[in-house]
Amino acid sequence: MKRLLPYMKKYIKFAVLCPILMILEVIADIAIPYLMSRIVDVGIANQDIEYVLKIGIIMVAAALSGMTFGIMSSHYGAKAGYGFASEIRLNLFEKVQSFSFANLDRFTVASLITRLTNDCNTLGQVTMMSLRMAVRAPFMMIFALLMALNINASLAKVFVISIPVLVTVLFIILSKARPLFLKMQTKVDRVNAIIRENLTAIRVVKSFNRQSYEEERFKERNDSLMATALKAITLIVFLMPVLSIVVYSTIVAVLWFGGKQVAAGSMETGELISFITYITQILMSFMMMSFFFMQLLRASASVTRIVEILDTESELKEDANPITELSDGSVIFKDVSFCYPGSTEKTLKNINFHINSGEVLGIIGSTGSSKSTLVQLIPRLYDTREGSVLVGNEDVKRYHIKSLRDNVAFVLQNNTLFSGTLRENMKWGNENASDEEIINALKLAQAWEFVSKYNDGLDHKVEQGGENFSGGQKQRLTIARALLKSPKIIILDDSTSAVDMATDAKIQRAFKEELNNVTTIIIAQRVSSIQHADRVLVMNEGKIESIGKHEELLSSSPIYREIYESQQKGVGA
Repeated sequence: MKRLLPYMKKYIKFAVLCPILMILEVIADIAIPYLMSRIVDVGIANQDIEYVLKIGIIMVAAALSGMTFGIMSSHYGAKAGYGFASEIRLNLFEKVQSFSFANLDRFTVASLITRLTNDCNTLGQVTMMSLRMAVRAPFMMIFALLMALNINASLAKVFVISIPVLVTVLFIILSKARPLFLKMQTKVDRVNAIIRENLTAIRVVKSFNRQSYEEERFKERNDSLMATALKAITLIVFLMPVLSIVVYSTIVAVLWFGGKQVAAGSMETGELISFITYITQILMSFMMMSFFFMQLLRASASVTRIVEILDTESELKEDANPITELSDGSVIFKDVSFCYPGSTEKTLKNINFHINSGEVLGIIGSTGSSKSTLVQLIPRLYDTREGSVLVGNEDVKRYHIKSLRDNVAFVLQNNTLFSGTLRENMKWGNENASDEEIINALKLAQAWEFVSKYNDGLDHKVEQGGENFSGGQKQRLTIARALLKSPKIIILDDSTSAVDMATDAKIQRAFKEELNNVTTIIIAQRVSSIQHADRVLVMNEGKIESIGKHEELLSSSPIYREIYESQQKGVGA
C-alpha cells in the first residue's frame, strides 16, 4: 500500500476527516451504556423521574450525534476510498497506454481488464473500510475495555481467556485463506478471458454451431473458480460460528459471575447491564476486525496485481534529447534481427534494405514469413534486438515516440472501429480535421461511395467494433482514417484483403496520384495489389529472399513467380 499512497493525495482531506468523525461516533456509542447504567442505578433505584428524563435526553443526543458522525464518516470514507481507486485506475490505464507491444504480450487482455475493474474496486472498498472499520473496531475495543475495567476490574478477567482464543483462531484461518484469495483472482482472469473471447467471436461460434462446446469450456473455468471461492469462503464461514461461540460464552460467564456479585451487593444491576453491553461491543469489534482482515487479504492479492502493472517499465525508452521532426519518409534497415520477448528464436534475420522517401514498396511472402513484424519496427511498436531502423536518416530510437508515430500511419491487419459516429472515428487520424478533409480522405480510400449513401452521412452510427460494416468497408474506413494524419510514411498491412480487385486497383491508383510524396509500404497476399509498386520485397522465413520490380522478380525470384502463377491460375479458373 505504501507504493499506492501517493494516489490518495487528491482525497487526503476526506481520508483525514473520515477516521476523526468515526472516533467521535465511537465516543458517542461508548457513552450510551454508561448513561443507561446511571438511569437504572440512580434514576430508577431512587424513583427520580427528573434524573431519568435528563439522562434520557443526553442519551438521545449522544445517539443522534453518533448517527450524524457515522453518516458523515461513511460519506467521506466512500469519497476517499473510491476516489483513491479511481486515481489508481486512471494511472493504470495511462500506464497500459504507454506499454510497447512487448509489454502487452506479457499480460492477457482479460487479466488487464480484471486489474482495472475488479482489483481496483476491491482496493477502493478496502480503503474505505480501512478508514472506517479499521478505526472504529480498535478504538471501540480500547474504550469499551477501559469502561469495563472501570466498572468491575475483577469481572473483566474473562478477557484473559476469550481474546487469546479469538486471536489464535483468526490467525490460523486467515493465514490459510490468503493464498486461496490470490488464486481466486487468477481464476477470475481465466473466466474473463473466455467470456471476452467468446463474445468477440460469437458470430463464429454460432456459424460453426459450437455453442455446446463453448458452454463446456466456460463451465470448466467457472466451476474451477467456484471451487476455489468455496474453499476460501468455507474457511471464512467457519470463523463466524467460532467467534460467536466465544462471544456468547463470554457473555454467559459475565452473567454468571456478575449475577453473583449483584446478589452479593458488590455490583449494581445497571453496572452489570452496561458491563455486558461493553463486553458485546468489545467482542463485536473483534468480529468486525476479523471481517476487515478477510477483506484485507483479498485486497492484498489485488494490490500485488496492480503494483505489478505500475512497476512494469515500458520496453521503449526515449532518448534524453529526442528528435521531434522527421526530415523525410526514407526508411533504412541496417543488419536488423529480431525475436519476440521470451523467445530465443529470431523472427527476423539480418535484414538490410533501403526505401526512398516517396517510394511505393510492396511486401509479399508466405504466411509466417514475418512481413508484419518487419514493418512494426518502423513506428517502434517493437524495438529491434540487433541492428537499427532509420527513418529520415535517424535511428527511430532517437525520435520522440509521439512525433514518430504522428508521421507514420499504420493500418493494421485487424481493422478496428470504435463505437460513436463515422466523423468521430475519422478524427482519430486528425482531431482538427474538417468535414471536407474527412470526405477527401474517404474518397481516396474509396469509402465515400458507400458513406455518401447514408442519410446521416458522417454522423452515421458506428457500432462497437464496427460490426455494422462489412470487412471491406471497415478496411476502407481505416485507410481513410490513416490518411487524415497527413503522414510521411503510410503502412498498409494486408489492409485491402477484403476489398474486391477493382476497388483495390482504384485505391492503388489514388495513392499513386495523390500521395506521390508519401512513402507507402503495402503488405499484400495478392500480387495484383503490389505489382505496380516501385519495388517489391519478397520475404521468406524471416529473411529477404529478393527485392526488385515486378518484371524482374518474375524471372529472378522463384517464390514470387510461384505466388504469381498460382494466383493467375486461380483467376483463369
